[in-house]
Amino acid sequence: MRPLLMASRAEDAPIKVGFADDHFVQVRGSSGTAEIADGAIYLTMSVRNAGTGIAVLHGWRVELTRDIPTIARLHRPEVDSFRRLTRDLYIAAGDVSFWQGALRDPNEVEFSEVRDRIEARERIFLDLLYGDHRGSQRVISRFSLQARSSSDDWLATVSRHWNVDLPDPR
Repeated sequence: MRPLLMASRAEDAPIKVGFADDHFVQVRGSSGTAEIADGAIYLTMSVRNAGTGIAVLHGWRVELTRDIPTIARLHRPEVDSFRRLTRDLYIAAGDVSFWQGALRDPNEVEFSEVRDRIEARERIFLDLLYGDHRGSQRVISRFSLQARSSSDDWLATVSRHWNVDLPDPR
């Protein structure tokens, strides 16, 4: 009963996502959002659980490396490098939901890096940490948000999955 997160499909319905400070966005299927507003950076992605068990999202992090060949060679990020989510997000097997994250401290390196990438419409790499409903079978999935030229939203894709609690399949 393992969860496995992927980007949702383009035909999946849009989802309204609310943040703790009453900021709201709508994220379309196979997309994400990346917004700078009122001293905060808001990030979302529409995701699908392609696995057989409920996915419980635990945390997230931004990969600051910009060079794609280098990113492809990177090893699994350390679990203690992830930001904890403000609330639990559950995604049923075979269902579509969302991930959300916010950066609120302008003094953080991640804040300025992500702000610069949003303004330049450069790719943003995000790692999500999640597991099953029992807190085991943890997985880290690397996603990217790439700006679409014809709209304000960003294309969401997944490029790598790492097991945390089980042997790596590679």
